[in-house]
Amino acid sequence: MAEPRAQSRTRRPRKADPFVIILTGGIASGKTAVSDRFAALGVPVIDTDIIAREVVAPGTPALKEVVDAFGPDILDASGSLDRMRMRGIVFSNPISKQKLEAILHPAIAASVREKISVLTSDYCILVVPLLVESGSYQWADRVLVVDVSEETQVTRVMARDISTREQAQAIINSQASRAERLALADDVIDNSGDLGALDAEVARLHHRYRELANAGRPLQ
Repeated sequence: MAEPRAQSRTRRPRKADPFVIILTGGIASGKTAVSDRFAALGVPVIDTDIIAREVVAPGTPALKEVVDAFGPDILDASGSLDRMRMRGIVFSNPISKQKLEAILHPAIAASVREKISVLTSDYCILVVPLLVESGSYQWADRVLVVDVSEETQVTRVMARDISTREQAQAIINSQASRAERLALADDVIDNSGDLGALDAEVARLHHRYRELANAGRPLQ
């Protein structure tokens, strides 16, 4: 598959840190299926969705900031963030959404940097589902987009979440468009085929990423 030309990003100088491949894609595109296959090949996978939960665990500074900003009612009975309530507050309120992101994004970014700094692998996969929306991580080395048609997304969301077509379409419409994601891509995996094709494509990219990661490294 031909590789699309990515928009200009600020590349960091090659150094001892792993080569960082951002993995992104729309809802139900199959990001987890792809990241699981890289992990099975021994590639470290850092998932910003998981980190987003870690940084607001009970007792963390970020959770305290969220409570200070939105009040104690956003906690559940166990003292954890009530994600359903928080989602309801920010979903249709851009100001609240920006306030929450101003707290979470720096905490997530700091955790990402820390996790990458201790890796000894040639490269790592950094899963950022909402890469276009966040406008972050421009220092990464490469962007891999998992791509499927919008109709495939709708069908998968309906089956996975037992939702209506209208509900599935509303979720898709709330995210960046397929064209916007592809505009950032250095590499694209078409995940509309069978699992055998996906295995082969991940294996091909794994070989390619190891080559790229080692191309600019000084001899030890």
